[in-house]
Amino acid sequence: MPMARLLVIAAIVAAAACGNSSSPNPPPPPPPPPPPPPGGHSTTITIANNSFSPTPDTIPAGNITFHWSAGAVTHNVTFQTGPGTTLPSGSGNRQDGSADYVTALVAGDYTYHCTIHAGMNGAIHVTP
Repeated sequence: MPMARLLVIAAIVAAAACGNSSSPNPPPPPPPPPPPPPGGHSTTITIANNSFSPTPDTIPAGNITFHWSAGAVTHNVTFQTGPGTTLPSGSGNRQDGSADYVTALVAGDYTYHCTIHAGMNGAIHVTP
C-alpha cells in the first residue's frame, strides 16, 4: 500500500508540474482601429426638387461637389456663413445638365442657400 500511495503522490506532482510551464503567455492582440469620425455621409450634395440633399451633413475638409440632378430647374449655391472672413465663391445659376460645382472647404461650419428659391437652405459641418 505504501507503494501505491507513493505512486499517487508522484502522479499529482507530475500533473502539477505540467500545468505550470515556463513559457511566457502570448502577447495580447492589438487594439482595434479607432472608429471613423462622425458624419462623412457624402462629399456630393444633390440639388433637386427645390432642396439640397443631404443637409445638414458632416464631411472631412477638402473638395465638395454640388450636383444638379436630372430635371432640376435653375438653382444656385450661395454661401452665407463660413469660418474666416472669405466665403467660397458661389456657383452661379445652373440647371440640369450643367457642370457640377466643386469648391474646397476648410474645417468649420457653413450655411448656404439658393437665392432663387426662398427656403432652399443647406448646412455643412467640415471636420479637420
